[in-house]
This record gives sequence, structure tokens and C-alpha cells, in this order.
Amino acid sequence: MGPVPLPAPGGRDPGQRFADGAAVAPQWWALFRSPALDDTVAMALAGSPTLTAAQATLAQAREAVLVARASYYPQADLVATGSWEHAQSLNGTSSGKSISGSRSAATAGSSSSTLVTDMFNIGPALTWTPDLFGHNRRLVEQQAALAENQRYQVGAAYLALTADVATQAVTIASTRAQIKAVEDIIAADARNLELVRIAFEAGSVARTDVLSAESQLAGDRTLLPPLEQQLAVARHALSVLTGKLPAEWAPPDFDLDALQLPAELPVSVPSELVHGRPDILAAEAQLHAASAAIGVATAQLYPSITISPAITLQAVASSGPVAAPSILAGVVGSITQPLFHGGALRAQQRAAVDAYDAQRATYRQTLLVAFGQVADVLRALQHDTDLLRAQDAALTASEASLQLAQEAYAAGRGSLVQVLDAQRLYAQAVLGYARARGQRYLDTVLLFEAMGGASQAWLEANAGTR
Repeated sequence: MGPVPLPAPGGRDPGQRFADGAAVAPQWWALFRSPALDDTVAMALAGSPTLTAAQATLAQAREAVLVARASYYPQADLVATGSWEHAQSLNGTSSGKSISGSRSAATAGSSSSTLVTDMFNIGPALTWTPDLFGHNRRLVEQQAALAENQRYQVGAAYLALTADVATQAVTIASTRAQIKAVEDIIAADARNLELVRIAFEAGSVARTDVLSAESQLAGDRTLLPPLEQQLAVARHALSVLTGKLPAEWAPPDFDLDALQLPAELPVSVPSELVHGRPDILAAEAQLHAASAAIGVATAQLYPSITISPAITLQAVASSGPVAAPSILAGVVGSITQPLFHGGALRAQQRAAVDAYDAQRATYRQTLLVAFGQVADVLRALQHDTDLLRAQDAALTASEASLQLAQEAYAAGRGSLVQVLDAQRLYAQAVLGYARARGQRYLDTVLLFEAMGGASQAWLEANAGTR
């Protein structure tokens, strides 16, 4: 199926079309053809603390998998022990004590005897617990699923970062366009006031006309401060996204006319969307971890066997030369069968099943939200073109009406009230058109974000870096 065209927005604005089944470009923001935006996204990817934190948490999760996998193998340790025993008898009565530490000299009178014994053991100690009922295997599976979940969390951080940078850039461009429109309106008000004052000085109009023109100018000036605040907030937000202080770095002056609206918009089929959005994949990995947790809790109901072979080199000295070293070998085995834990083990198993059911519902909700977001954005883009076409028509009509009203007033055939009404409609149309243009760019960014923003391709290349 070929691209589906959107409604035509108007004569002065480019059209867009949906491409069903098309893949999102790896660097989708480059479709806006703005070198300044490309540089800003690259700066954000290199300096964002949020992305760095997500990557560090992923590295931590991967280390947890290695810790869990260590349970597959025997645990080996080197054990060394030493003891010193000193026994002394006085007048036929014996007494003894055992002291650990370094050997010290012992003296006694002629009526006492002393026995000093040193013992030293050294050797490896092994411990191995066979995974008879899958406890370790399911634990490793759980940790691996949690690490995979964190991997997709990194993808979500990447997607949110790139989309937020593009959104703030478009917001700056749209706000600057609105500010320029208001400045043009204020300039027109000032020119109109000047003409009314000239006419008043010539005695052709009343003082009320001057006051009305002054009121119009003052009212339109109130439109400027909120837009300037909106622009400042967007600039500061973009600085934070790049990991910079607002006083340290100022973003570029993005302009809507310098941004090229992508003509072809990718629309994924549901099966591809499920494998393209990191939030869906993260929820799926979390569901996998919850499933493995059931196996871990179930394995705790069955016996656990531990085998501990040991080989020890022993040396003994008893009030004289050191005896010949001897090698002691042995194997110790133990089996533990849970009998009564007050119902705790069964409760843990049921809790794991409940957690799985909850996570399954969460996964389904994530799917619903994702499909809902895509549907909203697709519909918004259609409405954007309708709104832009209507705003363009309103701007053309109000501009012509204002020109006729000004000409009639200058020729003495019209009233100032007609001029002010026409000017008010023109101001609304100019601002509305600027907002509609900016909203179309913003919804285009939202579509790329809703489609996953090619985050999986970025993960394949960068998820292992920090």
C-alpha cells in the first residue's frame, strides 16, 4: 500500500503523507533539515545526566546477572587455621588451656611439667549446591529479564531525550514566530495610532478615536510578555536537556522557516509497533521476570542438597620437632527439606503468581496506552492540516479586510471602530496561523516518538556503552 496523503493544508504550506509500514529513520530528527537541531541532539546524547544514569543502571543490572550465574558453579575458598595449646601440671595436679595466637615461651618450676602443642591446617574448601529443582536457573532467568527491562529503559531514556530536544527546538521556533507576529501587530497599532493623532491634530477626528487607538496598542502589547516567558522556559529546558546550565549555554535561535517539515511520515503496523517502542518491550521483559519469580518461589518448596568436599594439609608439633605433615580429605553432604515454615513458602509462591497477574495487566495497559497515543497523533496530524487551512484562509481574509478598512478610514469614508475591529481579527488570524504551523511541527515530532524513534537500532549500537 502506498503513502496515504493527508488533507492539503493550504497554498503556502507543504503537504504530508502517511507511509504505512515504513520504518522510522535512525536519526529521524535529521528529516527536519536543520544542522542546528542535529548538533543540539548530538550534544544532548553526549551530556545528558539522565541517559548516563540509565546506562549505569543497566551495567549494574548486567552485573547482577553474573552474580546469579555464579550459583551454577562450585564455590571454592582457601581456608587456613592455626592453634596453640599450653598444658601445665603443678604438684601432680594438671590444668590446661587453649590459646590461639603466636607461640610464647613457657617456664615452670622443678615440680611442674609443661606440654605445648602447635597445630596448623591449610587447604581448599569447596561448596556446591546442585540445582535439582531449577531454583538457580529461574533466578538467573529472572535477573536476565530484569537486565533486559533496564536495557529497554535506556532505550526509553534515549527516545524521550531526542523527542524532548526536538520538541523544545520546535517550541522555540514556534514561539519566536508568534513573537514576531505580535511585534508586527504592535508595529501596525503604532502606525495606526500615529495616523489617528495626525488626523486629530488636523481636527478631522475626535479625541475618542485617539483613546481607542491607544487602548488597542496597549492591549496588543500585553500579548508579548507571556510569549517571551514561554520562549525563556523552552530555552532553559533545552539547556538542561543537553546537560548544561542555562547561564552556561544558550540554544540556537530556531526558526520555523529554517525547519523543513518531513513530507513522508512512517506509520507502523501494530505488530511492528510492539517491537519498536521501548516502553512496551520493557513491560514485556518485566512480565518475563515475574514469570521466572514464580519458578524461584516454587523451587523453594523442594529439598536443597549441599556438597562440601575438603582437602586439608595438617602440621602438628608437640613440645618438640614438627611432626610429618598429613593430608586430610573428606566430603560433607547435607540435605534440607522444608517441613514447616508457618505457610510462608506457599504464601511466597502465591504472591509470585499474583505479581505475575498484576504485571500481565500492566503489560496490557501499556499496549493500550501506546496504541491510543499513536491514534491520537495520527488524528491530530489530520486536524492540524484542517486547522492550518482554516487559519490560512482567515489570515488572507482578515488581511484584505484590514487594508480596506484602513483605506476607507484614511479617505474619510469609514470609522475607526471598523478599523479596530478589522485589526483585532487580523491579529487573531496572524497568531492563530503561527500557532497552527508550530503545532503541526510538534505533532510530527510526537509521531516519530510514538513510533519508537528507532530506539532499538540505537540500543544495538550503544546500549553497552557508558
